[in-house]
Amino acid sequence: MLGIDLNVDDYLDRLQAELDRVDREAVRRLADLIHDAWDGGRSVFFFGNGGSATTASHLAEDLGKNCLQETVSRDKAKRLKVMSLTDNTGWITALGNDLGYDRIFVEQLMHYGTAGDLAVAISGSGNSPNILAAVEWANANGLITFGMTGFDGGRLKQIQTAGLHVALDDMAMTESIHLCVCHWVVDDLYARINRTGKHG
Repeated sequence: MLGIDLNVDDYLDRLQAELDRVDREAVRRLADLIHDAWDGGRSVFFFGNGGSATTASHLAEDLGKNCLQETVSRDKAKRLKVMSLTDNTGWITALGNDLGYDRIFVEQLMHYGTAGDLAVAISGSGNSPNILAAVEWANANGLITFGMTGFDGGRLKQIQTAGLHVALDDMAMTESIHLCVCHWVVDDLYARINRTGKHG
């Protein structure tokens, strides 16, 4: 944990340096994939563990709510079909208890996912068994997979269709960077959707 050794000025300077290293094309690629899903009426699924689970929830909420202009008739607006697989506590705990924690995401994807949908897997290590199980199923069933990783990217970086890799051995800062760049993705989706005029 970098904050143990760095004072606040040095920590924020390091965070800025790591943000400067982010692959802009990878961030744009994520925005493109989500826009393509919206345009084609396909679904987008986010999932992760721990801090990455809250990022998944945050992004699903932001994309679901903040892609439409308030002035557009909301009952006629074309919606982005977006879901965080981290948010159904009852289902997750039942799956974890009865089938094992490695099944909590893939079982949900089996219910909702279809070919052409987008599955966004968020894992700092890239090695979480429940993340890998979901991505492997998604790949085998025609979904597009996008991984968001840190450290060396783990196995997720090897099997994903595309991804954003933060090459940093610090989980907290990796999670901060993931969320930071995805706020731009939300804003970019809002701009593109509302430029097209395709609200219904």
